[in-house]
This record gives sequence, C-alpha cells and structure tokens, in this order.
Amino acid sequence: MRYGFIPLAVSILTVGAALAETDQIDTILTATAKYADINVALAEGFFPAPPGDCVSAAAEGLPAEMGAMGIHYIHPGLLGLSPPGTGRVNGNGMNTDFTTPSILLYEPQPDGSLQLVGVENLIFQAAWTAAGEDGVPMSGDQPWDVMADMSDTEGDEAHGFEPHYDLHIWTQRENPTGVFAPFNPDVTCG
Repeated sequence: MRYGFIPLAVSILTVGAALAETDQIDTILTATAKYADINVALAEGFFPAPPGDCVSAAAEGLPAEMGAMGIHYIHPGLLGLSPPGTGRVNGNGMNTDFTTPSILLYEPQPDGSLQLVGVENLIFQAAWTAAGEDGVPMSGDQPWDVMADMSDTEGDEAHGFEPHYDLHIWTQRENPTGVFAPFNPDVTCG
C-alpha cells in the first residue's frame, strides 16, 4: 500500500485537467456567444473565407461520417492577411487567443440562416517560423493541426490557404469525436 496514492493522484490530475479544459471552453463560449448573431460578426469585420463554401469531410475526400467544419468566417486583421491576389490565402497574424478567434464556424440551416458551432485560430507556417517559433503551436497541452495541400490527393487539405497550423474548438456544438477535432460529425453542410 506504500504506493496506493499514485492512482488517486493520477485521477485527481486527470480530473483537474478536464476541469481546466471545461473552464477554458466555458470562457471561450461566453466570449464568443455574441457571434451567434451573424450580423455582429459581419459588423466586427468577419466575412466568408473564399470561396464561401461549407467545408465537409466528404468534399475533402475524407469519409463522410467525419461530418463537417461548416462555413468559415475569417477576420482579416487577426489573420494578418496579405492583399488579395492570385494563389492561396496568406498572412502573418499570430492570434492564439480563442476568446477573440480569427475564424468563426457556422453551419448552414435549412431556412438559409447560419448557426455558430465553433471557433478556430490559424497561424501561417511561414509567419510562425519568421517569428522564431519552434515546433507546432500549442494551446495548453493540445497541439495545433498542421495543414498543407497534398498534391497527390483530389481534396485541398489546406482549404485554399498557404501551409498553416490551426485548431478548432467546438464550443457551441458538442463534438462526439472531441472538442479539438477538425471535423464534427454533428455538423452538416446541407
């Protein structure tokens, strides 16, 4: 029984980490609730990421049961977007604060309205490297996803953007595959 405290300590740490994550998600949810009204997002400078399509796993050549991300509404200032031109979207923003996200995720509804389902931040790999950062960005102990288009696939894994890191947080719509998963099977595009 000398080491009987170890499972209890591990359980306490696990519960503590889960509670900290829940508190973080609740804080993000509260801070972004105003964007449930798309007009607030538009007034604050968000607009649909070109081409404005709803991103689904099936459209990206992935299993349809993975679900969708929704329509991405981006904030050019927070992403540090370069002036529009030909080619992929690029920028130099370094926003990692999910209470002021650079991307809002909306699910199109049958009546034509949009429902906020989550938030996302994105950092372009070149900007991250130029800032002297090593490795992948982290939010707590959660690594961000690495996104770059793969020339040997039909889908566009980077969704028209230059190589970047991103992290989705499903704040307004629970995701059965995890709060940080890129796609949500409970989000649809149609």
